[in-house]
Amino acid sequence: MNHVAVAGITLSPLIIGTGDLSRMNGTWVLDEFVDAGGTTIDMAYQYTNSEEIIGRWMKEKGNRNELVLLSKCAHPLKGDPTPRVTPEAITHDLLISLERLGTEYIDLYALHRDNEAVPVEPLIDTLNEHLAAGRIRALGASNWSWQRIQEANDYAAANGLQGFSFNSPNLSLAVALEARWPGCVSADAATVQWHEANRMPLLSWSAQAGGFFSGAFSPDDRSNEEMVRVYYSEPNWERYRRAVQLAEEKGVSPTQIALYFVLHRPFPTAAIIGPRTSDELAQSFAVLDIEISKQDLQWLNLEKEERA
Repeated sequence: MNHVAVAGITLSPLIIGTGDLSRMNGTWVLDEFVDAGGTTIDMAYQYTNSEEIIGRWMKEKGNRNELVLLSKCAHPLKGDPTPRVTPEAITHDLLISLERLGTEYIDLYALHRDNEAVPVEPLIDTLNEHLAAGRIRALGASNWSWQRIQEANDYAAANGLQGFSFNSPNLSLAVALEARWPGCVSADAATVQWHEANRMPLLSWSAQAGGFFSGAFSPDDRSNEEMVRVYYSEPNWERYRRAVQLAEEKGVSPTQIALYFVLHRPFPTAAIIGPRTSDELAQSFAVLDIEISKQDLQWLNLEKEERA
């Protein structure tokens, strides 16, 4: 299993997402994820009940020190689009998340949204205060542009502070045509180039493009308006066709091929997954045993017209 390191903290390449944990009727997915070798759990102040469920589960299992917790803050409140990217929201959300989780620290802590009208300086200052207090171990951004991350890190470096050590946008084989949800960021070509240059780990949400490679969609079926808006393009359908071909050759599914692609970029990556069944979870872990050549990955991503 290829692990990713963030500020000296070792993550599993697959990260279990818990946005829907409260609707999954139990912690079976956490148990099976850990049993399969996973260590890293993604959550957020915004995810209703998830942190409380995880906190109770960790207390029951006594496994807090074996896990890497990734939580997020400063997201708009449900039903209210007002931006909350402020020092006050950071502190408010963090203290409540720590209480819900029943832990003294969160390993990876990220701003969940951005508001480019807010200067980066007070945000970095506040996060570093919590770092110094031992409440968090590493800083990151979710759904920030690479330019804003660079601006924040330049300020941190100039003032002897810790900047962002990881980025968590969407990255998938299917290239998003526009934001899936308001305020979200997908890694475009410029973002990918930036990560290649600085080697900052990218922790991708919706790494499997919302099931685009599952076979549940087709160019003629336009009933799912969100999928049509975000992913329906001829280049993405060509990526799908090539994923199907490669999957048949490898004896796996196109979705597994798409997940492999995210985990094998020319910079450190991990993928946040949201399995709904034990079989889906097992298929995600099986991706770690697949081998695909660099040339085939380039062909898969339309960087080459022909395979070697």
